[in-house]
Amino acid sequence: MAGGVGSRFWPYSRNSKPKQFLDFFGTGKSLIQMTVERFLPLVPMENIIVVTNAQYVDIVREQLPELKPEQILAEPARRNTAPCIAWAVEYIAEQCDREAVGANIIVAPSDHIILNEKEFVRVIREGLEFTKDRDVLLTLGMKPTRPETGYGYIQYLNGPIEDLGIYPVKRFTEKPDLETAKAFVASGDYYWNSGMFIWNSSAIKKAINKYLPDVARVFANGEPFENCPSVSIDYGVMEKADNVYVLPADFGWSDLGTWGSLYVMNRKDESGNVSLHSEAHFYNSHGNIVTLEHGKMAVISGLQDMIVAEENGVLLICPLRDEQQIKEYVNNLNEKYK
Repeated sequence: MAGGVGSRFWPYSRNSKPKQFLDFFGTGKSLIQMTVERFLPLVPMENIIVVTNAQYVDIVREQLPELKPEQILAEPARRNTAPCIAWAVEYIAEQCDREAVGANIIVAPSDHIILNEKEFVRVIREGLEFTKDRDVLLTLGMKPTRPETGYGYIQYLNGPIEDLGIYPVKRFTEKPDLETAKAFVASGDYYWNSGMFIWNSSAIKKAINKYLPDVARVFANGEPFENCPSVSIDYGVMEKADNVYVLPADFGWSDLGTWGSLYVMNRKDESGNVSLHSEAHFYNSHGNIVTLEHGKMAVISGLQDMIVAEENGVLLICPLRDEQQIKEYVNNLNEKYK
């Protein structure tokens, strides 16, 4: 899934080139390129499907030239993750019908970071083995390391299925407030919702038909994609289905959804400051993250726990604790200057 605008990383991530197409770590590879490479031990390149917004098709082709045109599904409108997944599933099912076989499907956002890729491959293989012949919807759960308010949470039921280390899901909770997140972490029976899913084509098509008939109808009747309601797969299917399971995993995961998550992932100086692609000089400053346009320098004095981000003539200075409000700032600016 590669259609998001990455507004929480504004102004570094912009509508014209959002975060999945950026090189955050100076490796010469964007997040989507790293994601595709991560899956190659599991899925041949010809079986990888990228669903993105129509305005990003050229960027996808540039960054992933190995993909054939038919492997890129171009959404003419943003309709959240459920229609995105439904379209990909419909496309995959059509290919499988020609060969009279079903498909085991992995769904993954294009902007995640995985530090232990060997363990990632092992976990995905375990999940694929579980889902290939079962009418189940499997999600990957990450053990929380802090009371993060930017992630969704999964509460699981005790008692693994067939001693596989896979658990029935009791409920999903969208991004909680800080006190609720603290309670979830303290309870020990919640995982972070990674947004990665594994299922077979039959199981997910059945679930979409049952829980999202308005989405299923669009593809069954050949209607325009824009007729799909805007709904997430979590809200539309996973929170309602009774055959949802979670596979706990620990492979150094971050969804890189906020400046705070990027701060956690990066090397810090002795005062806990992070400087990305920038020449930043810190004085009496602690816990900041700074990124500047190439060739620019910043002198930071007396700041603590702040975001300082500059790109293409736009400067953001914002407390890290307020990072969830950045999307609101962007929306307000879009309204003001449209």
